Amino acid sequence: MLVGLLGYGRVDNDSKNTLLFLWVVKKNNNEPSLQNPCDNPMMRKLFKISEIPQWKILGKEVVDEIIFRTIKPRNRLILELMARGGMRIGEVLKLTPADVDERKLTLRDPKSGRGQEVVFIPQKLADRLKEYIREKEIKSEERIFPITYTAARAMVKKAGLLAGVHLRPHDLRRHAATFASRSGVPIELVSKIILRHANLSTTQRYLGKVSDVEAMRCIENLYA
Repeated sequence: MLVGLLGYGRVDNDSKNTLLFLWVVKKNNNEPSLQNPCDNPMMRKLFKISEIPQWKILGKEVVDEIIFRTIKPRNRLILELMARGGMRIGEVLKLTPADVDERKLTLRDPKSGRGQEVVFIPQKLADRLKEYIREKEIKSEERIFPITYTAARAMVKKAGLLAGVHLRPHDLRRHAATFASRSGVPIELVSKIILRHANLSTTQRYLGKVSDVEAMRCIENLYA
């Protein structure tokens, strides 16, 4: 059992240190030639604990600049729906006028596998979206943004370069979650409303690391 625990890494650091100490005692006092069968390159690679990726989170000023520098209304709306509504690029491209109900957008056949999901967007963004639909005379069941996924990704990348940023569509979704969290929105709401995740642990992977400056500012505001 001891061998298994050490080899498979299923214990926390304190427990693992204790087990390692017991292993050394057993090896030195009883069986000096005893070898851990899990301590070999193949097993370490097989049961390596993957690190949770940490993405660079874009600040509000950077995202605002990216959107401001985007002149074409269609492209600007696509960027804002991801940055303000936390939408995936594929979800944005599937939108039709029938899915727009004031500030509430209905997502049909979402990634989660549910029948449908709902996204809430700011009033100003909703007004611009409805005005765009009217101006372009887009029919109820037609796609609002009839471009390919590849074209949308290229547009996002170009928009980032104009602001000096290497930008990917999901960077804007992560920004929406992190900005909401740091603005005081409870993580449960960020998870269920903005990102629409089934598990809170998935949401936590999206949120950027908190710097010392941000942590101190938070404490000062809390006890001011």
